[in-house]
Order: sequence, then structure tokens, then C-alpha cells
Amino acid sequence: MNGLDALGKLLIGVGALLIVAGAIALALSKWGVGWKPLPGDIVVRRDNFTFYAPIATSLLISLVLSAVLTLLAWLWRR
Repeated sequence: MNGLDALGKLLIGVGALLIVAGAIALALSKWGVGWKPLPGDIVVRRDNFTFYAPIATSLLISLVLSAVLTLLAWLWRR
């Protein structure tokens, strides 16, 4: 398998994950589940301007993804 084959499979896998994440987001919005800023997220609202810096949310997502990927890597090596 050359490099382009591996890249193609990787892009297909990432695309499939994005489709699943999008479907989950759509389902949650239809059920009325909203996204509320966590403590540590910066939100600045002015007259016609809103700035949102999801610092705490980014850290939480990073921790969860790191744990999941570490678990998958551990299971893959077994």
C-alpha cells in the first residue's frame, strides 16, 4: 500500500466520523439539548457583536479525545 492509499482511507474514515458527529448534533438539537458555555469559556456580548472563546470546552474535549484514543491504542496493541 503506498502513501496515497493510506491517505485516502484516512480521509474516508475522518469523513465518516464527521458525518456521525453531525447526525448526533442534529439529533440533539431536535430533542432540545442545547450547548451551554462551561465555566472558563469566555463570552463577550456587545450591541451587534459576540465573541466566544471556548477555552474550558476545548480542554474538556481534548481530555476526552485523549482518553478515548489512548484506550483504543491500548486495545489495538493487545
